Amino acid sequence: MKTPENCSDKFEEEGKSFLDDAEDKDKGLHKRETWSSRLDFLLACVGFSVGFGNVWRFPYLCYKNGGGAFLIPYLICVVVAGVPLFFLEVTVGQFMGVSGFKAWNICPLLQGLGGTTTTIVFFLNCYYNVIICWAIYYVFSSFTSELPWKTCGHEWNTEHCYDFNGVNKTEAFATNLTVTTVNTSLNYITPNNISSPVIRIDPVNEFWERKVLGLSSGIDEMGTVRWDLALCLLLAWVIVYVCICKGIRTSGKVMYVTATAPYFFMLALLIRNSVLEGALDGVIYYLKPDLTKLGDMEVWIDASTQIMWSYSIGNGALTALGSYNKFNHNSYRDVTIFAFINSGTSIFAGFLIFTILGHMAFLQDTTIDKVAASGPGLAFIAYPKAVSMMPGAPVWSALFFIMIIFLGIDSQFVQMEGFITPVVDQYAHILRRGYRKEIFIAVVCAVSYLIGLSMIAEGGMYVFQIFDYYSGNRVILLVAFAECVAVSWIYGINRIYDNIEMMLGHRISRYMWLAWTVLTPLFCIVFFLISIVTYSELDYKRPTMTYQYPDWAVAIGWIMAMSSAVWIPALIIHKFFKYGFTMETLRLMMVPIGLKNHQLRPEDKGEKSLNDLNSQT
Repeated sequence: MKTPENCSDKFEEEGKSFLDDAEDKDKGLHKRETWSSRLDFLLACVGFSVGFGNVWRFPYLCYKNGGGAFLIPYLICVVVAGVPLFFLEVTVGQFMGVSGFKAWNICPLLQGLGGTTTTIVFFLNCYYNVIICWAIYYVFSSFTSELPWKTCGHEWNTEHCYDFNGVNKTEAFATNLTVTTVNTSLNYITPNNISSPVIRIDPVNEFWERKVLGLSSGIDEMGTVRWDLALCLLLAWVIVYVCICKGIRTSGKVMYVTATAPYFFMLALLIRNSVLEGALDGVIYYLKPDLTKLGDMEVWIDASTQIMWSYSIGNGALTALGSYNKFNHNSYRDVTIFAFINSGTSIFAGFLIFTILGHMAFLQDTTIDKVAASGPGLAFIAYPKAVSMMPGAPVWSALFFIMIIFLGIDSQFVQMEGFITPVVDQYAHILRRGYRKEIFIAVVCAVSYLIGLSMIAEGGMYVFQIFDYYSGNRVILLVAFAECVAVSWIYGINRIYDNIEMMLGHRISRYMWLAWTVLTPLFCIVFFLISIVTYSELDYKRPTMTYQYPDWAVAIGWIMAMSSAVWIPALIIHKFFKYGFTMETLRLMMVPIGLKNHQLRPEDKGEKSLNDLNSQT
């Protein structure tokens, strides 16, 4: 039953919306969209954050860091950082009703956070779609009676190619060979009378490096663009554009399919994997706890990194999603539901991956740690190798890579919104007229596609690694720390709690008060400092060598990292130049600007801000 207070809130929200729409109409601007239903926002969050990291990174980290014991630091990081930061970013977007620079008008001193997150998500967009491009290529490659990476003898294979499926221990002893499997991508065969090993490379790795990537010897040999990958990448960007060009009401409906379909694929694959020999051994290896690992700092670093990426913290997209909520939307409830879905998906994906790795280890007569891998190594080497050993391999291969596409494509939708929305909000008077927004989205997709071409040339994998390693890995921890400081310490924890009560109609748990003021910022700054202390230069491990990047390539990576971080100090300096180098300017930079009546408490009305200082000058 609706109370008078609830009705009043609803009327106030509808009145605000009506006035905003009327103001936009007077200016000749298109209306700023909101989600068409409450479920749209939750599905967008799930589709965005549940992606590659849940399927190809979490299971690997579990096995690497003590099996089931890894769940302890992982769940602690969820509670201390993942959920509080997720809710904080969504809250800022929903309360302010905009994203990017304008969302951080809530704290003008750190308004550069809008530029930092927008830059990070732009870099992310450029290389994320390349992974989808590879998955599309593998889907097409699966439409055959025998998977092309199953055996040697193809035009892309070398003399080092060796089909280990055809060798067993009896044959090895008969030919005086000792077979040692090092991992899924590199195997050595050493004749008993020869001291140095003869390099043997599995066909699945040669397919990946020589057929798909056409990999050169280094980043200084970029070579030509792979035309087949260029077409796959173009297809990926066309799909993205078609789904997002009409705004979140269209992309939100698309995510009803893309956010839910992967679960059906994962369930089908898990059922199939579960009946394979060795599957149970894989599950035991995945979950068997090794509590001694909890004393290893690297375990906690891996848990913190996994949470930041799987919860999509620090890239601005969550603020953009929240900005499309209605002012009174119950995002607190959605965040709780999302946390269970996200972490549950990661744990569920572990069963999917380790049942097949257990089967793979059984067939190769080796241990699971020899076949386990993370990242692209799992998706494009270990798993394709495993499915090539299964009956009906092409069908299961196609299903797996279609699942990868679904996992990635809805994340890409939202990441694009994370860039498009802040720019459109910043330049609404230009881009919310006619078809300008659609044209702008097309230009962004085209530019991102052209940048992506550098990652599908013969030296493209080296470029991809630079984007992945430097564009946001450490910066997002600094961003998250600054967000906590901006909202809880500068804007004020009591004030944001009152604002949330204005939106939701009730007071939220005091835990968020503790997390935003102490636990979460402490978590972020500690792990940021650890990441700096433990920093090592980027390298790329290949079957026959470990490639070391030249100094100029590392410098480009650091320029990418600094290009996002520089926004925060740059805007602080800009404001001092604009308003004067005075303590009054510094004080007013800690007061929000641009808030409307429905966003103000009674005691906030009439407070002086930078806008007032500007009018005086």
